[in-house]
Amino acid sequence: MKTVQSQDSTTLFDGHIVELFKRQMENAWHTLQGALTGLTEEEFWWKPSENAWTLRKVEDRWILDYDEPRPIPKGPLTIAWLMVHVAACKIMYVEYAFGQGKLTWDELDLPSDMNSALDYLIESHGTLLKSLEGLSDVDLPKMRRTNWDELWSTEKIIWTMIQHDIYHGAQIHTLRKIFRAHHSSSQKARLSE
Repeated sequence: MKTVQSQDSTTLFDGHIVELFKRQMENAWHTLQGALTGLTEEEFWWKPSENAWTLRKVEDRWILDYDEPRPIPKGPLTIAWLMVHVAACKIMYVEYAFGQGKLTWDELDLPSDMNSALDYLIESHGTLLKSLEGLSDVDLPKMRRTNWDELWSTEKIIWTMIQHDIYHGAQIHTLRKIFRAHHSSSQKARLSE
């Protein structure tokens, strides 16, 4: 097997594609964690506009705003929505690709605050990593179910989860910057009055 070394002699690739995917998944996870470092409850719930999708309590359970048939938000997203969405997607991908494939979105027990959302996200990521244990390169082309009943290759599912963390981690990072800029300019305006 061919080994590729980085400039600092760290092994980047030892010839096993699954191991490379796992490493990339961890890198994406660290990017997402970095976007969440120091997150406040105020940032978690902040709505950049009135029509922002968020996590909300309906009757006796917490739900994510969502539209069918395709979930294209009509407005911006809150960090609360993004964190819980990322965690829930990890759970659903694992359930259908590597599990029994019976769980529905409505059966998910969603968290109700920032700390429980962070725990939910960490737990769901651990579940995803555990589902990848024992996979080898020969498993990558194997077709697996998605929760919307399409068949995808194992490779595509893993790669989608990697991209999902990076994509939504960048959105969270951007929302936090906008939040800080918005609140900084609001404070300056109040001080100048």
